[in-house]
Amino acid sequence: MKCPFCSHPDTQVVDSRASDEGAAIRRRRRCLACEKRFTTYERVELVLPTIVKRGGSRADYDRAKLRASMLLALRKRPVAREAVEEAINRIEERLLGTGQREIRSEKLGELVMRELRRLDKVAYIRFASVYRSFEDVEAFTEVVKEVRPRRRGT
Repeated sequence: MKCPFCSHPDTQVVDSRASDEGAAIRRRRRCLACEKRFTTYERVELVLPTIVKRGGSRADYDRAKLRASMLLALRKRPVAREAVEEAINRIEERLLGTGQREIRSEKLGELVMRELRRLDKVAYIRFASVYRSFEDVEAFTEVVKEVRPRRRGT
């Protein structure tokens, strides 16, 4: 690795440790020319699939955009930020698990709706009403029926 101070091409690893709960390796390095020390971090770079939109255009996966859309549906709902981040992590795990380079936006929307349904029924209905762009009241009523608890004896 090139030294950030003097640009010498050779450095020596002095110490290596796991950091970020094992998600990264922290390395202390020393330049063989100027003797200065610096730290580098080594992480696995996972490439999430490209999103193919309804019109056929493509966009890179954007975690911030996904978070923003989920938070909009969850606005003024009693759901912890940590729960939202965990839901996003589960969505990303499923995306990576497909092994595909591209995924349709409809599939991503279904994954989001599944997570929102687990987090908060009202947020699920909010997201579904925009995502599925209901044409009539009956279609909306069907989604409400999906999340409404069943009554016993009926």
